[in-house]
Amino acid sequence: MTAILGISAFYHDAAAAVVVDGRIVAAAEEERFSRVKHDAAFPRQAIAACLNVAGLSAADIDYVAFYEKPLLKFDRLMETYLSIAPRGFRSFAKAVPLWLKQKLFLRRVIRDGLDGQYRRRCLFLEHHESHAASAFYPSPFEDAAILTIDGVGEWATATLGEGRGNRIRLTHELRFPHSPGLLYSAFTQYCGFKVNSGEYKLMGLAPYGAPIYADLIRQHIVDLKADGSFFLNQDYFDYLGGVTMTSPNLQRLF
Repeated sequence: MTAILGISAFYHDAAAAVVVDGRIVAAAEEERFSRVKHDAAFPRQAIAACLNVAGLSAADIDYVAFYEKPLLKFDRLMETYLSIAPRGFRSFAKAVPLWLKQKLFLRRVIRDGLDGQYRRRCLFLEHHESHAASAFYPSPFEDAAILTIDGVGEWATATLGEGRGNRIRLTHELRFPHSPGLLYSAFTQYCGFKVNSGEYKLMGLAPYGAPIYADLIRQHIVDLKADGSFFLNQDYFDYLGGVTMTSPNLQRLF
């Protein structure tokens, strides 16, 4: 028997899952137990619930898999802050303490979170590999094209690849700061909703509107390329180093 514990934490909607011999046995988000919406804390209660359903203890787990590579993500953050310094200091001062306290020492955090019972390997997957795996492996397909799109992982914001059998290979990627997910989050915040929370509300409202600003967006904000990739005009955004998603230029545009 091979048992794997999957963990996501410290961003939004922390969660855990247990896979035994390739089959998902249990999965849960921490907010279901803590009653804190979008709880990002280490998912102790979700892990305990999943292990209980699986009939396992932390000592029975063969591998713990974390959903992204923290060092590669930290590299992106530091490179971004250095590229725009001294602008972005408020965001830097807000983000770095959490990294120095937890995110750069995730092996220790994971072992402590499992009460010292787990002493085997901790695996760190790239963010978009995790997305691809969650889509392909539970699917009924032996072979499939895979497309992942979100805000940002380590550097990638969207990827294209293929799944064959038990293998996934991502062959193309769009990189930060050009991101379809961050574009959507920016408009989510612009419309008065919370980022990483209210995007579904904007999606629900969209069918009731008319695309009267589509040409304006394509003309000023999104440079769509022939191959389907695009670049975002950063003059209209502030997520590189600010504490909001958009800049005053976006408000003036509309």
